[in-house]
Amino acid sequence: MRKTVKKFIEGNVAMVEGAIAAGARFYAGYPISPSSEIAETASKELPKHGGMYVQMEDELSSMATLLGASLAGKKSFTATSGPGFSLMQENLGLGVMSEIPAVIYDVQRCGPSTGAATKPAQGDLMQARWGTHGDHGIIALSPSSAQDCFDLSITAFNLSEKYRTPVVFLADEVIGHLRETVVIRQPDPSEIINRRQPDPDTKPENFRPYDFSGNTPAPMPFIGDKKFLMRTTGSTHNEKGAFCPTPDNINRVTNYLTNKIEKNADAIVITREYHLEDADEVIITFGCCVRSAMTAVDRLRQKGIKAGLLQLVTIWPMAEKKIRSVLSSVHRVIIPEMNLGQLANEIRKFNDYGCKIIQVNRNDGILITPQQIIDGLEAK
Repeated sequence: MRKTVKKFIEGNVAMVEGAIAAGARFYAGYPISPSSEIAETASKELPKHGGMYVQMEDELSSMATLLGASLAGKKSFTATSGPGFSLMQENLGLGVMSEIPAVIYDVQRCGPSTGAATKPAQGDLMQARWGTHGDHGIIALSPSSAQDCFDLSITAFNLSEKYRTPVVFLADEVIGHLRETVVIRQPDPSEIINRRQPDPDTKPENFRPYDFSGNTPAPMPFIGDKKFLMRTTGSTHNEKGAFCPTPDNINRVTNYLTNKIEKNADAIVITREYHLEDADEVIITFGCCVRSAMTAVDRLRQKGIKAGLLQLVTIWPMAEKKIRSVLSSVHRVIIPEMNLGQLANEIRKFNDYGCKIIQVNRNDGILITPQQIIDGLEAK
């Protein structure tokens, strides 16, 4: 039996525990509220596991260093909040184009700009999807507990390695600073995904570090491999990594970078259900709002209202099939979120069924309560 231990820790600390359990050994970052405990914990814990912590001068260099370490073969991560995440977007695009695995923890706070640095929000939803320029696919996960911060960190690194892509861990201040008992476990090696390596029988001249022919990334040796040349560039490139800006190749690469995520959505998307099997009224939400939503469901059922919850653990790619299933089977859906309606606007795109969509929003740095969700439902 593999070793497990229980710790009473906050979500930010559990994220680092999960990253290390997934095999991460490099951190580059710049402290920023409310994610600073991630940097602090990484600085203490990574050296104990043969890893390295580097505090950079800013978030731009943090993201660049993160990608460099990943190219050198190390599972790497960083942590930030909204303003820092904005500064990371250019090099996040480099990671997408060059297919470099990495995990970015974004512990959301009020914005825009400096905003309210210690107050929770969920306003980075669209930034996670479209913050970097150009068409592309992206994976983003959203925890709703300190235990999620550990478990989903392992998932985030596995998805990053499997699909050769940066993965955004879209937490929020509430979950980042929430202290709960977390089961820290040593994963079985079969649970951990490492980037695929070239077949050792492949001749160096036949090796291609990129493959745009399907929806599965090519093998990825580390920079400096003695046999295989691993080229990388942020420019549109061919299978060997050489600059290739022809119209046909631009189209091929852009579609591939989107489709390798969107076409594999069934294997990527994670949702959770709570009393959904017989629900007439459904709450759809994510992150810290899940906790209030579960209590709201319980209270509504005590009133005789068949309420249910669909939790979006994977935010991107969006759980379109499951959302459509809900929209087509109930008359009303209520969407609580700590922004002005970013998730609600996405869900409306799937609403071909005449389902009434009710928003419950707060953007004042105060958590949405169960009663506010109930009031929003009963007022319509």
